[in-house]
Amino acid sequence: MKSSLFRLASAVTVVCGMAGLWSCKDYLEVTPLAYNTTEATFSSLSGASGAVTGVYDLLSGDNTYGKTVSLYFPYDTDEFIGQSGASQAGRRAIARYAESSTDAEVENGWIALYQGVERANICIKYIPQMPQYAAGPDSATLHHLHGEVLALRAQFMHELIRNWGDVPAPREPSIVGKQFPNEDRLATYTQLIADLDQASKLVLWRSAGSAERERFTRGGVMALRARLALARGGYYPKDGREDNRAGDYKTYLQLAHDICQELMSTRHTGEHSLNPSYSDIFLSINHQQADATHELMLEVGHGTANSAASSDSKLGYYNGPKLNSPTYGTSSGAITVAPPYFYAFDSTDLRRDLTIAAYNRATTTGGPSDNKIGVALDKANDGKFRRDWHIPAVTGSGNYLGYNWPLIRFADVVLMFAETENELNGPTTAAVNALLSVRRRGFGANQANASRNLNLATQAAFRTALQNERLVEFGGEGIRKYDLLRWGLLGTKILETQASINKMATGAAVPTFYGNLVLPASAYYKTVNGEVQWATSFYKALPSVTPAGTTRVNWTQGTSLTALGVTGPAGTGLAAEYVPGKGKELLPIPQKTIDATPGLRQNMGY
Repeated sequence: MKSSLFRLASAVTVVCGMAGLWSCKDYLEVTPLAYNTTEATFSSLSGASGAVTGVYDLLSGDNTYGKTVSLYFPYDTDEFIGQSGASQAGRRAIARYAESSTDAEVENGWIALYQGVERANICIKYIPQMPQYAAGPDSATLHHLHGEVLALRAQFMHELIRNWGDVPAPREPSIVGKQFPNEDRLATYTQLIADLDQASKLVLWRSAGSAERERFTRGGVMALRARLALARGGYYPKDGREDNRAGDYKTYLQLAHDICQELMSTRHTGEHSLNPSYSDIFLSINHQQADATHELMLEVGHGTANSAASSDSKLGYYNGPKLNSPTYGTSSGAITVAPPYFYAFDSTDLRRDLTIAAYNRATTTGGPSDNKIGVALDKANDGKFRRDWHIPAVTGSGNYLGYNWPLIRFADVVLMFAETENELNGPTTAAVNALLSVRRRGFGANQANASRNLNLATQAAFRTALQNERLVEFGGEGIRKYDLLRWGLLGTKILETQASINKMATGAAVPTFYGNLVLPASAYYKTVNGEVQWATSFYKALPSVTPAGTTRVNWTQGTSLTALGVTGPAGTGLAAEYVPGKGKELLPIPQKTIDATPGLRQNMGY
């Protein structure tokens, strides 16, 4: 019998096998082996390697980064909106901030993440005890494996902390009858940051081991350590307040700064850098091709298209533009844009139309169509994972496309450096250059426009610009909600976005990063060779004469847009049931775990 904390996490039998250390996705299709037969599992390098690949396996599938953790937990924010409709339960309740401790999706994510912690703890305990660990031809590889599982445990625990707050943090394999209490998140982060320091000394650099981007290398471990240091030094929600912060926060900002500076230094040239083309980052995922500059420091590896719920992802099916196409298949289009987010982008910023897909390939009068159809702003979807980008095309209604989930990009390292440099030293030349290196990349041939309307003169102005830059750079990557939490701004931005939506719907001027804008109520497009070509500006009044041969969409006004701003217990709009001070910034600990674990405290509001 397992401890009460893990009673819901199934048995310790896991998927692992004889896959090689640097196998790509092979760890998703291996021979089952029981982890609790430790003598057999950890008697050889191949057994230990298989055990570690079994830990990676918990990153993939429906309950973690294939759906729940990546597509349900991060919404609603000022960026994107989870599946529309009243709160009900599950994914809609999470998005509307109306979830309960009995929601299955919340429970599924909790269980899977703790399964990952359990598997990692088994490897962390037994790999260093192997005779081959101390010396011999397998020693370096076993050290690398040890570093990987330290990093994996840190990733699983980071996800648990940022979604649930003060959670149990077991550091040994579960023991029968042991009770795991809530642990202070600051203390847990401090220990995880120390673990990652150890891990960074154990794992190889990318160039020394493999170009594999589905496994931790030294750059990925260091970037994760910087991310956890920023979380440790940031604000955090607790007991209905968002403005909690440790007195030693600057120590952790300095640590994140120094790690990022090290990763950006010339002595690591060739390890990771910004891809000159923003679109190529996501085409490398959607097209499953190489990332030549290794900006993708770590991805969650998923199975091939139409594989299994336990190992694949619904990326591009659940989210992305809505499709009903004979060539490209069907998709749900369940995640839609928070309309003001469109105007966080400069009109010439190429990232906008990659991040936000303002089209669908929906059913027409004549049946399914391959042609793109322009949609109203409130019907636009997130765009970085698109079924109609898959090569080869996947027809039909299968849910799984095999798209990987990006966990860490080098752009995050650069912007973490810019943020911490500004917070510690003000808007220095180094801070400005770092921010602009990411921003200019997003404008492509329009780089001259990257600095317009950009105020970086003071620490406060730089902070605002940095926060907006992270918003437009990482849209749809599951980062914004947690940025807002560590800045203590989630509630503020939710209320601001609701107010802006209501202003859009009535035609009033809307506050944006580029000033107050009166937006066009309608937009017009043509379909040329199956592609949407917008014929009018999104940023200024419409021409007096409707462009010939165009189709009109109700861009910013109308009842559907108004509904997005509705709040209250019956609301269906963006974060409809969010109320400041009620503690709903965090998820509820599953009730079954609370019932089975005396002394484990539930989060406020549940």
